[in-house]
Amino acid sequence: MGLICWSSSESNRKAGRKMIGMPTINSIRQLRRDGLSVTDIASATGVSRDTVYKYLKKDDFSPQIPSKQKHASKLDPYRSIIESWLDEDKTNWKKQRHTSRRIYQRLTEECGVNVSESAVNRYVRKLKETRKAYEDTYLDLDWAPGEAQADFGEADFYLLGTRRRMHYFVVTFPYSNVGFAQVLPSENSECVCEGLKKIFEYTGGVPSRIVFDNATGIGRRVCKEVRTTDLFGAFAAHYGFAYSFCNPASGNEKGNVENKVGFIRRNLFAPPAQVHNIDIFNKHLLDKCLRLSDKPHWIKGEPESQLFVEDSFALSGLPAKPFDPVRYVSARANKQGKICLCGHHYYSSDPSLAGKTLIVALRAFSVSIHTDDGALVCEHRRAYGDAPTDTTSPASQLPLLCAKPGGWKNSKVRSAIDDDLRGYLDSLESGELKASLRLLRDECAKSGWAATLGAAELAYSSTGRIDGASLSVSAARIADGASCINYDDPIDLSIYDVALNIGGR
Repeated sequence: MGLICWSSSESNRKAGRKMIGMPTINSIRQLRRDGLSVTDIASATGVSRDTVYKYLKKDDFSPQIPSKQKHASKLDPYRSIIESWLDEDKTNWKKQRHTSRRIYQRLTEECGVNVSESAVNRYVRKLKETRKAYEDTYLDLDWAPGEAQADFGEADFYLLGTRRRMHYFVVTFPYSNVGFAQVLPSENSECVCEGLKKIFEYTGGVPSRIVFDNATGIGRRVCKEVRTTDLFGAFAAHYGFAYSFCNPASGNEKGNVENKVGFIRRNLFAPPAQVHNIDIFNKHLLDKCLRLSDKPHWIKGEPESQLFVEDSFALSGLPAKPFDPVRYVSARANKQGKICLCGHHYYSSDPSLAGKTLIVALRAFSVSIHTDDGALVCEHRRAYGDAPTDTTSPASQLPLLCAKPGGWKNSKVRSAIDDDLRGYLDSLESGELKASLRLLRDECAKSGWAATLGAAELAYSSTGRIDGASLSVSAARIADGASCINYDDPIDLSIYDVALNIGGR
């Protein structure tokens, strides 16, 4: 007879009977091998005959997973119906969404379910918890080289010394985890297209497909359909890429770009960056983003910059002509020749155009005003925000100053130029001043105010006067982004003095 080991008794409240330990079970099986009957074994171990039979028949004593026993609910067959009601609530005003009581009422009245309200409350609460857990979890999706995701983030910047909260647009390539950002003044269609254009040009190609957030900036959702803006539709056709939008409340479908938005904010915009010129800042920003990818991929282990080579090979080529992300609207000039956009942003044009309907070209950073035949009147920096603005371009006063040069001393044109050029124009007689103002007016119409002013200041500093030829050539070069003409240094005539034996030599 083998050694009998007695187990300590443990209460099993769920089963309502005593549990036996493994030493007792081993004794039961050992006593059977020694030839004892079931009755003798039960008597020797202090357990019932049924318990002896149970452990003699058991053929597997491997440890089992300690999982909770799931019990079916009477409401399980109605889960899909309840979820459909909860899905409908996402499009309803929050004050008109289903409560647990309302779900209970509909189940009993419409579906004939015989269940208590408390049971429905518990079921709906657990169902919402489960749905929330899935919504907060990112799907592990496969992305091919050349596919991209896009989204916006916000960060504080010091723009010309003033702290401002601004938007930045991020495009990522999930295959390599490389992402690029551009700081933009808004999330409208013009800004989205401008940001994409700059990133396309930097990477040297166009993604095969881009997944956007729920139509932010480039369209709006009408029921289940997303309607894009005309500008974005033209942009996508121009560059030839497919696009789609993730489902509402499904940021997991573009988790790569959402992570990159935070990554860029923490690594490039903390502390808040100093911005003096957004165009220059954005050019450097693309290089900084690429340098952030000089690290191993979090799953693949290879350098992200190396994986991005595969992304680059999968990009389609850029079109022959770049797209101009511009939206045209019509606006009537007021009595001062100003047009109003968004109800509170005023932009000056030519006072002679007061009361006329003008064509306004809206780009991400600029507003240009044209006559009805397309001629450029003036260009302004585009204003954003809810605060009213009034932008008066000095160029808008030039036509009126040519007719009324007596207003020169108090004009915005005089205030906008540097001291040297101002002193020169102040010294001119009325006729000469009118002629110079006409030169500035005519050149502004061709090259814009900034280029004209730069050319005038250059001409005066180099020649001591303003003439039409030098003004026109320099302004055209400045407007095209070319370097200005460098006038020759003063000629050293001393060599001729030596040759002619002048000066006592």
